[in-house]
Amino acid sequence: MKDIFKSRRTVLAQAIVLSVAGSAYADDTAAASAAVNALEYESVSELTAKMERNELTSVALVKHLQARIDALDKQGPAINAVMELNPQAIEIAMALDKERKDGKVRGPLHGIPVLLKDNVDTADTLQTSAGSLAMVGQPAANDAFVVKQLRDAGAVILGKTNMSEWAYVRQMGLPHGWSARGGQGKNPHVLGGEMCGSSSGSAAGVAAGFAPLAIATETNGSITCPASANGVVGIKPTLGLFSRSGIIPITRLQDTPGTMTRTVLDAALMFNVLQGVDASDAATSDAPVGVDYTALLAKDALDGKRIGYPIEYLGPDGSVLRPGSEFLSALATLEKQGATLVPLKVRLPNIEGYFNVLMAGMKHELPEYLASRSGLPIQTLQGLIDFNELKPGPEGYGQQMLKDISKLDMSHAQASELFAALNASFKEAIDEQLTGHNLDALIADADGYSQFSAAVAGYPAITLPSGMKGDGLPTSVFFYGPRWSEPKLLALAYSYEQASLERQAPAFKQQ
Repeated sequence: MKDIFKSRRTVLAQAIVLSVAGSAYADDTAAASAAVNALEYESVSELTAKMERNELTSVALVKHLQARIDALDKQGPAINAVMELNPQAIEIAMALDKERKDGKVRGPLHGIPVLLKDNVDTADTLQTSAGSLAMVGQPAANDAFVVKQLRDAGAVILGKTNMSEWAYVRQMGLPHGWSARGGQGKNPHVLGGEMCGSSSGSAAGVAAGFAPLAIATETNGSITCPASANGVVGIKPTLGLFSRSGIIPITRLQDTPGTMTRTVLDAALMFNVLQGVDASDAATSDAPVGVDYTALLAKDALDGKRIGYPIEYLGPDGSVLRPGSEFLSALATLEKQGATLVPLKVRLPNIEGYFNVLMAGMKHELPEYLASRSGLPIQTLQGLIDFNELKPGPEGYGQQMLKDISKLDMSHAQASELFAALNASFKEAIDEQLTGHNLDALIADADGYSQFSAAVAGYPAITLPSGMKGDGLPTSVFFYGPRWSEPKLLALAYSYEQASLERQAPAFKQQ
């Protein structure tokens, strides 16, 4: 097991990281930093305030972002974060502008554009393909539960984002951010930089100013890792807080949708909308409802809190692994905000069998999803494999992981039983740190170990920017805690964010 915990990339790979107008673009950090206050980088609160003052309409905002996407995503640096734009977006925005004019405002997201990862169903003209050419055909018949929630809240579905095809389950070793349908995505900070995880398009799109909000999904690392790499706020909620209905699965044992935003407050506003019990997803049955996730946000929320951080990880085989030192300045910020820091030696549970659990989940759950769709070139996992043999995409990449999944001899009941034991061991490992040291939360840098642990435990986690490296790529910190602790984690992250103000607009830097 030593190799599995050797590096962040290895950890995420072994676990299946389920992962403007104008033609010129910025080529230096100074220009990017100056641009952070431009319309495309404004927060939901700032955009809403302008709409309330009749200084901005949803239609104007949508048109501005569409032009920016055309200039920077399809041309110029060609970020390839957006798979497909919604041709109905202007029409939807017009109707929402009329509602506002008539005195009907649905809430803080009224008229605000949002991007959706390309594995989230929409009952419109947009495809839902997981980046796969084999899934291009008749659009989904129904909105995913989270999409219905966003529409009811007045959000404008701007389009679908590119992603690592099949949530990085086509073949291990393929470039993150690549799909046969969407091509290779790019990190907007450094165009040749790592994108990480399967929600790469959602993270890059928000970072690049293509939309203030995006829906992402995670099985293990596919929100936290791309949020870190692209310098945005990515939140993986407690499993069951948000519904998974209408989302192409890897496995419901661990899948969850989450959010990509540029600020913690914007994420909290999305959480207010996306909470709710879905009768089609049993995991939501005991989730808290009616929570105001903005209520605890305060600049002094870190004051008096006890925050644990790893000084080393103890592998199940006796190995000792130490995290990077890039978040030392982040720890200093926490102390300045009045937090008490508690150094920890973190025990990493054994993950034997974990990889097969995820593969078995997809083998048994993907056919169930495919049965809900019609008018597609495929209806089975074997059909997908056969399709890819004939049409692998322009790069000709393989699909060994899909073949391995098809051959796997493990029932869903067996996978569920094995996962239950793994899930319990990771929960115990986190809980013993929290309770044994009387901690309010845990924090780490983007080393992968803590992210992996929170994902397997099904616990909430927030990734947010902590600075920039010398090569122009972002650094990040990672807050996590026990089940349903999102209100407290959001407050701690907000306090850190307001004290550090480390988010930077991307420079679209050529490597």
